[in-house]
Amino acid sequence: MQELLAYLQAPELVARFQRRCGLFLVEASRHCCGRTRAPNGAPTNWEKARGQLRRRWDHQDSNWNHQYKENGCTAGDCSKHQYEVRNWLLHCLFLFSAGLGHEIFYITCLPCIHWSLDPFLCRRLVNIWTLVMYAGQVMKDVLKLPRPPSPPVVKLETRVDAEYGLPSTHAMAATAISFTLLLSAPSRIQFQFEVGLLFAVTLSSLVCLSRLYTGMHSVLDVVCGVFISAVLIFFTYPYWEIFDRFQLTSRFSPIVVPSLLLFLSFTYPELDHYSTTRGDTTTILGVCAGCSVGYWVNEQLGQTFEPQGVLPVPLPTLTALSVALGACRFLVGVVALVGTRQIVKKLSLLMLYSWYRVPENAESARRKKEIEVPSKFSTYTAVGLVNSILINRVFILIGLL
Repeated sequence: MQELLAYLQAPELVARFQRRCGLFLVEASRHCCGRTRAPNGAPTNWEKARGQLRRRWDHQDSNWNHQYKENGCTAGDCSKHQYEVRNWLLHCLFLFSAGLGHEIFYITCLPCIHWSLDPFLCRRLVNIWTLVMYAGQVMKDVLKLPRPPSPPVVKLETRVDAEYGLPSTHAMAATAISFTLLLSAPSRIQFQFEVGLLFAVTLSSLVCLSRLYTGMHSVLDVVCGVFISAVLIFFTYPYWEIFDRFQLTSRFSPIVVPSLLLFLSFTYPELDHYSTTRGDTTTILGVCAGCSVGYWVNEQLGQTFEPQGVLPVPLPTLTALSVALGACRFLVGVVALVGTRQIVKKLSLLMLYSWYRVPENAESARRKKEIEVPSKFSTYTAVGLVNSILINRVFILIGLL
């Protein structure tokens, strides 16, 4: 078993997949970090670094991507442009698929389900998305397993390169969102289950493969991500309806849920270096807190915007008018959410800077927990509230719903 795990975690397996898909690493001498071999045939700094990486591989508490630098140039920076694309169709497909797993995609596209399909499904997806993402992010920072090194892997992303690798939260989110929708939609909307299953498998598979293609995860990271999501869905599925009733009808719901999520944000595992995982996790927890309170408010007001009539209802008919209305709702909704984000973010940072007496131009201050967590949590709680309470009512006022 240990040999199998080591094989699945090997960076060469990822590099081989990249080459099969037409993505090749080019010699470092063409770019920035020195030659692949010195004129006298002796190993250069690049090869020495690879040897150091191999010796460090078993030391789980070292994030290679964070620690290793050579001549002031991180390996991730040096390898940023060191690749050759020979299959542009797969390249574009996998880059697009990788975008489907980013938090910003879910924060902008999940609301479309609320605006144009069924708020019930949006609420269910946000709840499960929050659960699997929190579990995955915490596991990353507890296990502290490194991402595949470059070389031999080509890295196409740099923002999350300082994060640890296992499990792949992109794989977790894509699997959880796809199959939660598949399990929840039949009781709400009429559709062919086989088509939904094909959609779920295709979407989750593309996102998983994109994490290998972009060089951000090993095969083991991706497999573990899918497995963990499947386990979480399996064990929580019997309690989905129970939590729905508590979230919508209990008088304690608007207090307990946000308080718990804020507590989880502040008690997120500490690292010896800054990583985007805490901020991203707080963002997701804030969205869930705002949506939870918002859906509770809608239930108390008796206006949930859910489909009327006998469930499951037919899928909305696609006409030129419905497509135009959907596009308008998307544009207006995204503008409202982005505007809310910018306003609340600015105000929260100003208040926190003033409270802690930090200069406004001190960018590094945003990384401190006492500023990052309350700022992001309040910002995205407001985004969740606006999405769940206000936007559909605005749509009704201006004739888009």
